[in-house]
Amino acid sequence: MNRIFTYPASLFAGAVMVLLALAPTSQAHYTSATPPTSGPTIPGDKAALDRNGIAYAPENAPECVKRAIWATNFLRNKPYVWGGGHESFYVDGYDCSGTVSFLLHHAGLINSPIVSKDFTGYGTSGKGHWITIYAKDGHVFAVVAGLRLDTTGFGGEDGPRWRINGRPAWGFTARHPNGL
Repeated sequence: MNRIFTYPASLFAGAVMVLLALAPTSQAHYTSATPPTSGPTIPGDKAALDRNGIAYAPENAPECVKRAIWATNFLRNKPYVWGGGHESFYVDGYDCSGTVSFLLHHAGLINSPIVSKDFTGYGTSGKGHWITIYAKDGHVFAVVAGLRLDTTGFGGEDGPRWRINGRPAWGFTARHPNGL
């Protein structure tokens, strides 16, 4: 059995739920230079995170959300690099906006990277059902199917990672891709 961690239903919930689940039959190893277009799933509407930092896409998510989650798993060992991901989606390291841009690109939602302050006007105002972007001048992060994608670890490792802990959204503008 693998440990699978899920996010609380609300970004501000106080406790993180821990779920023990059987691992899917396919192994999720991302070592190639190209992000995967398929990967592990978990039943339901919420993504889950295994002990290796790999996000499992929810089976009920739209295909574009699943592809974005699987592709973004590719970043989990990349370092934080200021300005990383602004010139190209494929670089040695990523900053916050490069990370969120990578996610949205692999969901088929943008063609070129966006800087953090420009995310305050991206898509539609408010929280989305599958993807919510929290943006302000100087930082951006996303919540995708219940998992937080951020470069700030809050006492942990910095860099583009899926996180099992929420973060306060005070001072951030919540936006979401149209229809998601």
